[in-house]
Order: sequence, then structure tokens, then C-alpha cells
Amino acid sequence: MTTHACDTLRCMTNPEVHAAVNALADAAATAQSDLAHTTGETRNDLLEALADALDAQADHIAEANAADMAQARADGMDEGKLDRLYFGAKRVRQSAQGVRHVATLPDPLGEIVRGSTLPNGLRLQQIRVPIGVIGMIYEARPNVTVDVASLCLKSGNAAILRGGHAAERTNAATLEVIRGTLAEHGLDPALVASVDAYGRDGATAMMQARGHIDVLVPRGGAGLIQSVVRNSTVPVIETGAGNVHIYIDRSGDPEKAIPILLNAKTQRVGVCNAAEKLLVHRDVAEGFLPVAAQALANAHVAIRADETAYRIIGQSHILDLDLAHADEQDWDTEYLALKIGIKVVDSLDEAIAHINAHSTGHTESIIAEDYSAVETFTQRIDSAVVMVNASTRFTDGGVFGFGAELGISTQKMHARGPMGLREMTTTKWIGYGTGQVRA
Repeated sequence: MTTHACDTLRCMTNPEVHAAVNALADAAATAQSDLAHTTGETRNDLLEALADALDAQADHIAEANAADMAQARADGMDEGKLDRLYFGAKRVRQSAQGVRHVATLPDPLGEIVRGSTLPNGLRLQQIRVPIGVIGMIYEARPNVTVDVASLCLKSGNAAILRGGHAAERTNAATLEVIRGTLAEHGLDPALVASVDAYGRDGATAMMQARGHIDVLVPRGGAGLIQSVVRNSTVPVIETGAGNVHIYIDRSGDPEKAIPILLNAKTQRVGVCNAAEKLLVHRDVAEGFLPVAAQALANAHVAIRADETAYRIIGQSHILDLDLAHADEQDWDTEYLALKIGIKVVDSLDEAIAHINAHSTGHTESIIAEDYSAVETFTQRIDSAVVMVNASTRFTDGGVFGFGAELGISTQKMHARGPMGLREMTTTKWIGYGTGQVRA
């Protein structure tokens, strides 16, 4: 048997790990069946109690997080990932507020999506029901543990979590609070379970748990997401790596553009809705780029520029400028760092074509005053979210009013964009008859 870095627990061989993870998922499914038949009021009371418990244990969770942070720094984790990993007492309490917000939202279960009555009198209704057991594989994002638990419990789902080695202590402390709250309210703690004790083998077992886990959601870097998409036999909702673009149209207002650019690029560099690329229309490039480059340099942002942008910026005598030529790989890279790619385009059409070719389908923003340009951009950009004269940082379930989010879906089936309560349900049809038979 092999020892993982997860405390002193000993991990089992692969077949044993698969059996253990399947058993966790099956226990979660049994508990989920009971949860799905509780009232919305019961689930809201549970979330209020969970929020109170997180507030009460914020310092305990923060202490565990401090140990994870210290280890991550010693291991050389970059600043963007460290920002995601950080879950101090203030952030724990912010997460608790998110849980309270989720409790105030309408109950999605039982909502009638549509219905009709057939000519023979058979009455049909399509209603929302829980998905079942939702698996989450995520990296260095301990707030996700709270977000997923609150959304799953509100929507009648169970959760199986793999939170990654970097946040292992933080996730364990958070799960202790969540599972304790479930037990105190007479619900089975199996509703929210973790496979962290089994390390990477646990994640692999989740990917192969078809028939035990109903859907799997990866949340992290492009490598993690693509590994899950390629290797999972469980249906996957693909969430976003964020190669996010801002396009400055020829009609764009620079007084709006600079604050938006700085907010989108520098407020939090390690998140998927941070801007990674800036496209500028050639007609305004000579005037806009020197100003933008100076603002970026002041914020310590490195610039990787195409030939035209490099020439314009390079001759602008900007102090403390980190400027280099972009290569083809730059246009497809999610930096998650104080770095941005800049390209000058000849037209709106070229900007749209470039974005659709290189974007991960997360969020794009246009800065423009021309209504026609805005309409063309919003209609033809093939991404989950399009912003107009606004920062890409707004793409977030909490900001959208969902209280929290499962992730930002960049796929096109079932859910797209920030995933809240409705995206965590599926539907079933019920037919009410009075003895009808089909002729």
C-alpha cells in the first residue's frame, strides 16, 4: 500500500480506492434521496445553520488555511494560485454570507418548466428535480467547498469532492463544519463527502464512477479540466479556463476603457474571469496603446505584443515597461499572472474571428459606443458571457445574484455561464391521466 501526503491516512490500491469511492457515492445517493423529499423551508433552515457554524468556526478554518498557505509558499506556488488558495477568516465569513444568500433564493425543486394538455385530456408537466450525486474535482480553491455544499443542499443534491492536495487542511476543516451541521439537523453527513484521503487515485476513481456519480464538474486550470474531460466515463460539465479578451473598438471611450482594463487584469490575477488579452482597433491604436501600456506598466503588468502593438508601445518611452514580442502560443495562454497579450486588429470582424479562434469560451468584453458594433460583437462572439463597456470580472455566480456558483460552464449543453441552483437541476415529465390509452 502507498502512503500519500494526506496526513497519516494510508491509501489503498486502485481497485480498493475505486470500491471505496463508489461506496461513498452510493451512500451519498441514499442520503440524497431523503434530502430531495424535504421541504424548501427545511433546506433553508439547514443553510442558515451552516452559515452560523462557518462564522463560529472561521478562525479554526483560517488556521488550517494558514498551514496550507505556508506549505504552498514553501513549494513555490505562484501568487495567482496563492490568492485562490487563501481562505482567511474574512473570506470564510464572506462565504457564510453567500450561504445565507443561497437560502433566500427561490427553491428550484418542483418548478414547472412547461406543460400542456393533449387532445385526449392527458395533462403533461415538466418539473425541476435534483441531478443526484454531483462530483467536483478542483484545485487550491477552498471557497468552492462551501459554494458547492450550499448549492447542492439547497437544490436537493449530494456532493462528492476532491479538493486537491494544496488545500487539504482547509478543506478538511471546512468539511468538518459542514458534516457536523448536517448531523446536528438529523441529516446524513454522507450528503457531502470527500475523497481527498485517496489522493489522485480518488480523483481517478471519481472519473470512472459512472452509475455512482451522476455528473462531474472539474474546476481549475486548463490541464485539470481537459484531463477530466478526456478521461471521465461520468458525464462532465466543462468549466472555464479563462482566456478572456477585451476588445477596444474604434468607437470605444478611452476614459471607460482604461479603468475597465485595469480592473479586469489586475484586481485578482488568479481567477478565470481576469482579462488575458487586449485587442485594439488600428484606427485608435496609436492614441490608446501608449496610455494603456503606461497604466499597465504602473500596475507591474508584463506585455506580450504583436508587431504593430510592439512598435507603438516601444516608441512611447514608458518607464518600468516589461515589453516583449508575442508568439503564437501567447494567444492561447491563460496567464493567471500580471501579464497580458496585446494585438492590433484591422476591423471588428478580425477581432471577432481572433477571439472565436483563441478564446476558451468564458467571457469577452467590447468597449464601444457604436450600437452596430456592439450588436455585431454580442451576436457573433461564441462565449458564455459577453460584457459591453464593463469589466470581465463581473462573470461570477455571486455577482449574478446566485449566492454562489458551481463554476462557469463553457460548454453548450444543459448549462452555460455561471452555474447556480437551476443549473444544478434536471427535469422529468409527469403525465396526469384519467384512464387514457394510446390508439
